[in-house]
Amino acid sequence: MSQVQPLDQRLARVRQRQRVNRVALALSVAAMAFGLFWLFWILWETLRLGVGGLTLATLTQSTPPPNEAGGLANALYGSVVMVAMATLIGAPVGILAGVYLSEYEGAGWLARATRFVNDILLSAPSIVIGLFIYAVVVARERSFSGWSGALALALIVIPVVLRTTENMLRLVPAGLREAAYALGAPKWKVTLSISLRAARAGVVTGVLLAVARIAGETAPLLFTALGNQFWTSDLSQPMASIPTTIFKFAMSPYDNWQKLAWAGVLLITALVLGLNLLARALSRHRH
Repeated sequence: MSQVQPLDQRLARVRQRQRVNRVALALSVAAMAFGLFWLFWILWETLRLGVGGLTLATLTQSTPPPNEAGGLANALYGSVVMVAMATLIGAPVGILAGVYLSEYEGAGWLARATRFVNDILLSAPSIVIGLFIYAVVVARERSFSGWSGALALALIVIPVVLRTTENMLRLVPAGLREAAYALGAPKWKVTLSISLRAARAGVVTGVLLAVARIAGETAPLLFTALGNQFWTSDLSQPMASIPTTIFKFAMSPYDNWQKLAWAGVLLITALVLGLNLLARALSRHRH
C-alpha cells in the first residue's frame, strides 16, 4: 500500500505537467497566429496597393509634381548612395571596435565604456541620432546634405556591427588561436587570418542586418538629407530617399503621389525582407 501511493502521486504530477504543457503550447500557438495574422495582413496590403504603382516609369523617372506622371528613380538612387556610404563608414568602425573588444581588451575600463556607449546607441531612437547630426553638422554647415544623412545612418550601423562582431568572435574556439600562437604567428596575424576568417559569416550577417535596419529609416534623414524633388548626385546637397519620399507622398491628397508611396513601400519591404533572408541563410550556413 505504501508503494501504490507514491506511484499515484507521480502519475498525478505527470498528468498535471501534461495539462500545463498543453495550455502553454496552446497559448504559444495563439500568440504566433496573432502575430502572423497582422504580418500577413500588412504584407498583403503592401502587395495589393504597391503593385498598382509599380511600373517601368517608377524605376526610371524622378518624382513628379502633383497629378503628373513620374517615378522614384531619384529617391532610389539617393537611398542606395546614402545606405552604401553609411555602410562603408560604419561597418569598418564597428568591425574594428568588435575585434578590439573581443581580441585585445575585453575587461579594461575602455572596453567597459565602449560597451556602455554601444548599448546606448543600440537603444537610442533614430530621431535622436538625426537631431544630433542636425545640431553638429547641418546647423553648422547651414545646409542639408546627403553626407549628413549618410553620417546619421552610419551611427546606426556601428553599434549593430560592433555587437555582432564581438559576439561572433567570442564563439571562435580558443584552440584555434592557441594552435596559431604555437606556430609563432603574431597576434594581428591570428586575429586577421584565424579569428576573423572563422567568424566571417557571422560578421557579414551583422553587416546585412545593419543595412536592413537603415534602409527604412526615415526620421534621421528628415533632419539631415531632408529630400529633393529632383535628381541629384551631389552629396553636399539635399538628397531624396525612399523613406522620406514615402512620408511626403503618403501624407498628400494626390492620387499619383499616394500610388508612388505604396510602390516605394513595396520596394523597401522587398529589400528589407531579402536582406533578412540572406542574413538568415548565411547564419544557417555558418552552423
